[in-house]
Amino acid sequence: MSETKKRERPVSLVNVPTKYCAGCGHGVIHRIIAELVDEMGLREKTVITNPVGCAIWADLYFDTDTVQPAHGRTPAASTGIKRVLPDHLVICYQGDGDMAAIGTAEMIHAANRGEKFTTIFVNNAIYGMTGGQMAPTTLVGQKASTAPEGRDPDAAGMGYPVKVGEMIAGLGGTRYLARGAVDTPGNIRKTRKYIKKALEAQMRGIGFTMVEILSPCPTNWGMEPVAAAEWLAQEMIPIFPLGELKDTLEIPPLEAAS
Repeated sequence: MSETKKRERPVSLVNVPTKYCAGCGHGVIHRIIAELVDEMGLREKTVITNPVGCAIWADLYFDTDTVQPAHGRTPAASTGIKRVLPDHLVICYQGDGDMAAIGTAEMIHAANRGEKFTTIFVNNAIYGMTGGQMAPTTLVGQKASTAPEGRDPDAAGMGYPVKVGEMIAGLGGTRYLARGAVDTPGNIRKTRKYIKKALEAQMRGIGFTMVEILSPCPTNWGMEPVAAAEWLAQEMIPIFPLGELKDTLEIPPLEAAS
């Protein structure tokens, strides 16, 4: 593929101005997904579910079918769509508040059942759209509008950052879990490989797949974009290590007892 070809806008990505803040990772993640949908030739058979939060704007940018479920109900909607349209590529696009707070029950049970859609989990360790409140993934010591002195595990109601990938890795229905980041070109390339692997597994009818993506939120972190990318690398990645967290895609099925 030529350099010129690489710079072309994916067909599955609509050519409109972005609403995302400068330095936000959502746009990069959108492009990765759109490129892979094009490569797989599935634009007419792709459904993206995007909930309340910054993810709600996703339907402005993808030239595919999209559904906006109620906050936290994205896995439930994705479950229904995939069961009715098993030959479609169903992408559950969630932020940390949607997945790890109001939608925890839906996410855990969909994963445990092995529902055959792919979750793209964007973790920016903050509530982005609603004012920078502390999220389930906010780091210890990280400041937020509801934790102005920083997250304190000993304070009432704060606790520790939730590691979603590690939490659901032990569930029987999860088949592929990975964590990438969009802070550097190298990490973007690795994240793209993880997402491709998850989407291809889905289309082979394999169980629950998810890629968590660490993404900067300069506006609510109170940083310039470059500083936000550096903070992600220095502070987030040590807490949320990158790589494939679970990969059972190559394990053959158990033979029936004789």
